[in-house]
Amino acid sequence: MAKISPVSLKYIIHAEFEASGAIEKPDIIGAIFGQTEGLLGDDLEMRELQKSGKIGRIEANIEYGEGKTTGEIEVPSAMDKTETTIIGAALETIERVGPTDTKITVTEIEDVRGSKRDYILERAKKLMEKLGNTGGDIDEMSEELKTHSKVQKIQTYGTENIDCGDVTGPELIIVEGRADVVNMLKKGVNNVIAMNGTKLPDSVIELSKEKDDVTLFVDGDRGGNLIIKNVTENAKIDHIAMAPEGKEVEELTSKEILQALRKKVPAKGYKTEQRSRGVNRYDNRDRNDRRDKDNRRGDRYERGERVEEPIIKKEKNEIKKMTTKEKETVKKMMDEIKETKNALLLNKKLEIIKTTPFGRIGSLRIDEEPYIIAIDDTATPRIIEGCEKLRCDNLIASNFVSSETNINLVSL
Repeated sequence: MAKISPVSLKYIIHAEFEASGAIEKPDIIGAIFGQTEGLLGDDLEMRELQKSGKIGRIEANIEYGEGKTTGEIEVPSAMDKTETTIIGAALETIERVGPTDTKITVTEIEDVRGSKRDYILERAKKLMEKLGNTGGDIDEMSEELKTHSKVQKIQTYGTENIDCGDVTGPELIIVEGRADVVNMLKKGVNNVIAMNGTKLPDSVIELSKEKDDVTLFVDGDRGGNLIIKNVTENAKIDHIAMAPEGKEVEELTSKEILQALRKKVPAKGYKTEQRSRGVNRYDNRDRNDRRDKDNRRGDRYERGERVEEPIIKKEKNEIKKMTTKEKETVKKMMDEIKETKNALLLNKKLEIIKTTPFGRIGSLRIDEEPYIIAIDDTATPRIIEGCEKLRCDNLIASNFVSSETNINLVSL
């Protein structure tokens, strides 16, 4: 049987599955080959594709518990994007593995060539820097590479090696991450430094104390609002600037950056109402959209279609915030999941309900609502949504990409 060469590998199909009973890895592999046979014609026959090296060795990781089997499937592909997505869609047609009902959901199709492109771009930048002004016509260079030659070289600051521009002057602009710093430098704003998360690093806090004027410049979304709240309560911030509604600093044009900085307001006078700008005007529309989706979901149930269950979020008045003592206790318990990509689910007595990979939080089925879910990593919107689905009260993580939730978010 042919194998895919690492050189020709283009994509990896990532899928999750849940079976109503006990199954083994050979059952999953057999179902994939057997139930897709003849479905897509001779050109996309799975067995033939694997023999010719267009499909690689299919991997399945299985976890059994509570009478069910869950896990992940990986299918390497050397075919083009269209053919790979067709194969991915075909996996979702499998509804039974062995004697058990099974649901397979494709979560992502990973382009494994991305890392090669990143390397090529970074290497090209270094080569261009060495070339200097002696080179000739470079019409075929990408726009990003052309821009890079005009931009002040990005620097680092402090023991944390935080990305920044020239921060030696009396004024300082603090942004969220490296991409924001790069965009600001491209647009000619050099006195900028990143914070790399929702918490301000200690070295940036100390640097801000030396400056005459410090401006916090955040994205125009709820994540930006969370950062404003966290940073202004723990550091010296003189002014607040916010990207236009729904936009991120890393994607702003020169004009938009200058307009946002001109409209900056004193941090002391920054009201709660201002923190919620950029989202309030959409609240009614979002509620209507959710109502329409609920109605469509009901119609699909009547037609017998398989649909996802709606997430019934807890209201703010239903959330019970954890105490400082509870937080300290949980921090000690988290040693067992450190650097494991696992989540710790605890009840109100701080007893462990379950330990599971945090990527599967959204697909868990447990009888008891968790009081606390703790992860030793960044909480993405997908993880937060999974916690909402489990009706969790408190989520502990190192950082948060989004704050759009009623759950109490606690940073480590």
